[in-house]
Amino acid sequence: MNKLGNLVQDRWTHGDGDGRVLTSAVTGEPVAAITSDGLDFKAMLDYARSVGGPNLRKLTFHERGDMLKALAQHLNEIKAEFYALSSATGATRRDSWPDIDGGISTMFVFSSKGRREMPNDQVYLDGNVEQLSRNGTFVGQHIYTPKLGAAIHINAFNFPCWGMLEKLAPTLLAGVPAIVKPASSTAYLTELMVRRMVESGILPSGSVQLICGGVGDLFDHLDCQDTIAFTGSKHTAEKLQQHPRVISESVAFTAETDSLNMSILGPDATPGTPEFDLYIQEVRNEMVAKAGQKCTAIRRIIAPAGIAGDVVKALSAALGEVRIGNPASADVDMGALASQGQRDEVRERVADLSAEAEVVFGGNDTFDVVDADSRIGAFFMPTLLMCEKPLTSTAVHSVEAFGPVSTVLPYGSLDEAVELAKLGEGSLAGSIITNDNNVARELVLGTAAYHGRMIVINRHCAAESTGHGSPLAHLVHGGPGRAGGGEEMGGVRGVLHYMQRTAIQGSPETLSRIGHRWIRGADERDPGVHPFRKTFEQLELGDTFRSKSRNVTLDDINHFAEFTGDTFYAHMDEAAAAKNPFFEGRVAHGYLIVSFAAGLFVDPDFGPVLANYGVDNLRFLTPLNYDDTMAVRLTCKQKTLRGDSGYGEVRWDAEVTNQNDEIVAQYDVLTMVATDAHWASVR
Repeated sequence: MNKLGNLVQDRWTHGDGDGRVLTSAVTGEPVAAITSDGLDFKAMLDYARSVGGPNLRKLTFHERGDMLKALAQHLNEIKAEFYALSSATGATRRDSWPDIDGGISTMFVFSSKGRREMPNDQVYLDGNVEQLSRNGTFVGQHIYTPKLGAAIHINAFNFPCWGMLEKLAPTLLAGVPAIVKPASSTAYLTELMVRRMVESGILPSGSVQLICGGVGDLFDHLDCQDTIAFTGSKHTAEKLQQHPRVISESVAFTAETDSLNMSILGPDATPGTPEFDLYIQEVRNEMVAKAGQKCTAIRRIIAPAGIAGDVVKALSAALGEVRIGNPASADVDMGALASQGQRDEVRERVADLSAEAEVVFGGNDTFDVVDADSRIGAFFMPTLLMCEKPLTSTAVHSVEAFGPVSTVLPYGSLDEAVELAKLGEGSLAGSIITNDNNVARELVLGTAAYHGRMIVINRHCAAESTGHGSPLAHLVHGGPGRAGGGEEMGGVRGVLHYMQRTAIQGSPETLSRIGHRWIRGADERDPGVHPFRKTFEQLELGDTFRSKSRNVTLDDINHFAEFTGDTFYAHMDEAAAAKNPFFEGRVAHGYLIVSFAAGLFVDPDFGPVLANYGVDNLRFLTPLNYDDTMAVRLTCKQKTLRGDSGYGEVRWDAEVTNQNDEIVAQYDVLTMVATDAHWASVR
């Protein structure tokens, strides 16, 4: 018997005693034993805080992103081992794909987000600088820094790989160590993946620890720097949220819990339309994938009353073709539930639903299975129910059968459809299938507040759609009310859950030093040479170039208009321009100003500046009349080294002023600047 290990302080150790026996969902045979009895949970927390945290925090966001990429690549190379073991959980190969490949893909996404959307630094700046005083000598800036505690990840049984990786990726990118506690019934797959992650040597010491079994007294030692990310039942989440230590220390707690997700079929999607066929396909897939054991699966089928019978008929036909059995067999569409206990619970929940709804397909205890024994394996037949009076029923909106079970709820009007959606009291995912965009808008606006994510599918996007139930690392995953009120992933948003937002106040120079981004009003430095002659390493924040002034003539404006074709009246018609409340007469084109500004600050010779790749935040503040003069101040604002690429990105603060020192235009110029090594090799 394989006894699962616990990763404690970078060492694998077994819990005391024989532990609980975990069995295959397919054959009922023992797979492993699990126990965490005897572990020193306080020591695990201390190790995460004193070893894991410092090791991660000394890395920049880009370095952590590189770490995630390397780890994802390593797991991708050995994923066949995970697929082989995944079948014991009852998952087919198609079911295992979103769990294993989906989890690895999530790490790739967060790696990319960290390297492309976050600075090569340990502090993340949130929003713009706030000017807090008349003369700009006292300013404010929100920043994010990693929390100095540990992230406690408590995961569900249905996605033993993705459930871990989707929490772990943003946590490690934030610079916070994690203690992972998988659900016991499928923990053997999580444990195998953690073993392979540790063996890779990619993760710094203390980054990840693993508990296979109960959490013991772990919660008794939490403090305000720790974060709990929970996935599971609402009952368990509420119990953990009410732990005295969680309350007294105000421990951050995000939860993903029960969710009676709905899918609405638009009134235009009648039988024979592409949308009707898409709807049947979508519901069928959601009921069958992972044997319906998905927190995002469709539980409530909200369809127009006039065609509800057609929906039942078409769905029954589609479900009748589903082949149930050993998930390792290529002839099987749907495997088993995760355990025999889970199967028994689903049976009980169907009985609860049957008090208000009629079983119109499935519901049988005896059915054919492929290459398995239905009496031993945790198999359950896809089951469809029909509720004739959904607005006055309660069980269909409150009881979740966590398996291949869904209920048809007819509606008479869009207002009724919206009301039925709300009766779920908060969901992770909702979908709308319609080709009428007005219907889509009305349904989204009516139901969005009750959902964490919504997807609208029609014939135009179906082929590339990810489908109703697929959480994506780019988008938030979570939902209000019954769904737990939490939020995970969502790109950089998910990273920030593990960081502390702090408002910093002080002088522009002080805040520039803290955030490694120059702020207007901070010190300007004479670089000694034109800053475009400096390599990435030689440039310093605050290096400033001030140009000579240039007179802008009426001939300049006329030539620019003729050359570009931009003959907008404000530039060409004196009388018309004078009628405009913003101008006194003809003014220079905004892009003429930007073009002339470049001519004033650009150093033309071959140099470390390799390319200009954009302009951000361009604003025109004061009109520039003909015969006015203009000058430019260009200051090195922010530097971001791009690993071993040979260059870094430099953001320059550009400010154009007129002869009265009034600001004409403000913007950021983005350039790629060679490093010392690259410049030495090419000059």
